[in-house]
Amino acid sequence: MEDRAGRPRLTPRRIAEATRQYVPARLEAVPWLRAFSEVVRSGLRIEETRLEPLLALRTATGVALVIGLTLWLVSPAYAASAALGAYAAGGATFQRTWRPRKVIALGAGVSLAVSTFVGYLAAGQLVTFLLLLAVWSFAAGMAWAAGSTAGIVAATTVGGMLVTITLPTSVGPALEHAGVIALGGLTQAVLILLFPIRRWGAHRDALADALAAVADYARRLKHDPTAPFDPEPLMTARDAAGVTPSQARTRPPVLHGPRGLAERIRPVVATLADPHVGAPAKGPGRDRARELLDATADILDAAARSIRRGTPAEVRPGSVDVLRVDEEHEVLEGPARQAAERLVELLGEALEIAGSCSARGRSSTPSVPESAGFLVRPTMFRLVPVVVRAVHRELRHDSPVFRHAVRLAAVATLGYVIATQLPLGHGYWAPIASVMVMRPDFHQTYARAVARLAGTLAGVALATGIVWAMGPNAQVFGALAVVSVGLSYTLIRTGYAYSQCFTAAYVVFLLGMGGQAWEQTVPDRVALTLLGGALAMLAYVVFPAWETPRLPGRLADWLAANGRYAAAVLRSYAEPSHKHRADMRKALLASREARAAWQEAYDRARREPVRPRGLTSREAQEAQEALEGLGRAAMLMESHVPRADGRSFPEAERFADALETDTAQAAVDVREHRNPDWGRVEEALHAWEDTTAGNRSPVVRREAEMQKRALEDLATAVSRTPLERDVDSAREEGRMLAAVAAEGDGSGTARHRDG
Repeated sequence: MEDRAGRPRLTPRRIAEATRQYVPARLEAVPWLRAFSEVVRSGLRIEETRLEPLLALRTATGVALVIGLTLWLVSPAYAASAALGAYAAGGATFQRTWRPRKVIALGAGVSLAVSTFVGYLAAGQLVTFLLLLAVWSFAAGMAWAAGSTAGIVAATTVGGMLVTITLPTSVGPALEHAGVIALGGLTQAVLILLFPIRRWGAHRDALADALAAVADYARRLKHDPTAPFDPEPLMTARDAAGVTPSQARTRPPVLHGPRGLAERIRPVVATLADPHVGAPAKGPGRDRARELLDATADILDAAARSIRRGTPAEVRPGSVDVLRVDEEHEVLEGPARQAAERLVELLGEALEIAGSCSARGRSSTPSVPESAGFLVRPTMFRLVPVVVRAVHRELRHDSPVFRHAVRLAAVATLGYVIATQLPLGHGYWAPIASVMVMRPDFHQTYARAVARLAGTLAGVALATGIVWAMGPNAQVFGALAVVSVGLSYTLIRTGYAYSQCFTAAYVVFLLGMGGQAWEQTVPDRVALTLLGGALAMLAYVVFPAWETPRLPGRLADWLAANGRYAAAVLRSYAEPSHKHRADMRKALLASREARAAWQEAYDRARREPVRPRGLTSREAQEAQEALEGLGRAAMLMESHVPRADGRSFPEAERFADALETDTAQAAVDVREHRNPDWGRVEEALHAWEDTTAGNRSPVVRREAEMQKRALEDLATAVSRTPLERDVDSAREEGRMLAAVAAEGDGSGTARHRDG
């Protein structure tokens, strides 16, 4: 800060004191050994999730059908191709996606068939095939621009290309193998169509999670009136609400309205709990607010259970009694009373939802008109230009997706060349292991590599023992392969290592079904899996995409988005209109996306073995709290926005312009490591205070002051003072001196604190 600018030159004692003060706050570089230990724990961790045995049974049945038919009608080689298509298509349906599962299964099967046929056409010449493999792998890596499901399915097509080109002997059989692979995907799609299990189940879960998140928020507000709220469940519910026109015709009505209800309840409960603009901090008013918050949590939980299960839910009578407002004895006054009345009105809609759901989802949501629109999701054909634009945006050197695509292409090609030169069979296992474990970020890539190796060792050992004990038998091995794939699907969400264990057993049984002895396959698979995992890990070291250097940019994006959201809310006060409300909603969604991008980057950066640049751990944490405070202040203000024909506050327009301008400039300053300045905001707030209109809108001004305090907290968090700059240079000088001293006394190493 400016009050420190004229300090005298630092003495060694001051340097030592300042070093002790600032070193613990550093986002310290995680040592590689500690990072790898965390990777091992993450790769072998068991995720606590709900198993879906019926889905696994249906998918395993699809694999069993194609294996049985092709074994009976054709040969084990064709059965292996059909099993590959059915397995890949079935695995794709377990990914987190809101599109119909039958479309995902069919798309995965067809894309895998195309990749295998094109791969066979180029397999005659090594150079041609390597070029095709590099281009296809790069395209598969860029598919992550369209989402994780697209990236995973695309990586599967690379694996299919490497495996099945060894099976046919000419173009005709290659086309037949591609056909049976597509048949495997078609079989899975038909089974999904004929035997739907929990149709709309994922959408119901997403909506129920959003309502449950707001219920949990209300409970926490009882004890902490300024508790933070993670909007991720609301973002997920909004993503799930997007449907294609065909989906819109069959979607249960109950999935249409409650998401908006959760969005409207959240700012109201925050306003009611806040002691500055809502219920008083102590006394009967605070007790009444706690009662309403408790009733809110109970009713929203009941609505969440109702939506998740598709059955009517019962609400405790005591919670309903709390909603009855006694005009004569109501203890809440002013804005707190307005918030309570609004909350009671919204909870009445929630009660209708909780009591009107039927098991088949035929009931309508009373609060939503039939003519209401829906969030449009493009169909598969109209998705093509959207994907092209997304890929084009990622075609830059600093993009994590682009760098992942380059790594994927290089590792797949290099792994294939190395593995084919080794005196081992099935050289394609090495590039397959690399392709299937690689992800755009460091931690997931390393964790999946460890998990794949551990799962492969366990699965291969288990399957080898069974094969050795039973001897060659194609029918028995086919049945065991189906059992293994069913267990793999069942455990697919509990951890990659445990699912991979049965996937490895499935491959061993599949190869045994084709007549290959375990002595030829097991040692090769273990060695080549180890090679592929090592190449994937090494690729991230050679050509990384670290998130740590990107943190200031992510923080700046969030700051600018929050500033636009706060300004949009203020403009809704200055000129209440439907247009400004739409702008406010759009700015809120952009702010949430920027916050999610920051949180994801920060979580990744904390696990990266790379030295921090630009932000320390304390600075990042304090900056995050400040921006959450700015967003919370805007949210509180949003809950009081007047209706389109309501009272206007023209003085809010000047403050909105100042806020948006200062936050946009501050975002540039944060990226370039300069101290932000809030001169325009302070001037506009003082002008608002001096006008007579400021006295007629005390609540709005109070919330504007909360926004200014949040900006000041942000400036305090990220500002680099002269003292800190001197400490950094002095610390580096101290390290050099310590290293020289260590060399002089013969120790060879210097002990120092790494900031």
